[in-house]
Amino acid sequence: MREFERKQLLERVDREAATVGASIPETLDVQGEELELREFVFEVKAIDRVPADRREDVEEAKKLLRRERMERRERLEDGDITREEGEELVDAIVGIDRALNALESLGTTSLEAEIEANERADKKRWFSFLKEALGHDDEEGIRR
Repeated sequence: MREFERKQLLERVDREAATVGASIPETLDVQGEELELREFVFEVKAIDRVPADRREDVEEAKKLLRRERMERRERLEDGDITREEGEELVDAIVGIDRALNALESLGTTSLEAEIEANERADKKRWFSFLKEALGHDDEEGIRR
């Protein structure tokens, strides 16, 4: 693989919105063991909060996923690989990031809902202010 191709792949991995639209891999080979990643994440997310008896499993999974992500990114950055292998690594890394985001967001739904509600209220106040400042009627948008 040429160096500019490697840089393009690394940019895709490091992009903030890389996980948007990405799916969690069905399975993932982590340190020689097959992990049913999608099933595990969906099972834990369905509960919405990590039960005490699963907390240790979730923390261990996150630690393994972070380690696996780092190893795969290093291989992408420094390894003697083909473009196709690089593409596969990028897909796997983005899938790992997606799974990590899902696992790390557990228990924050009420905070997220509150932030969204505040943003909606801010937008509503802003539009009301603009309508009043521009002299538009509330329903018809007619200038006074």
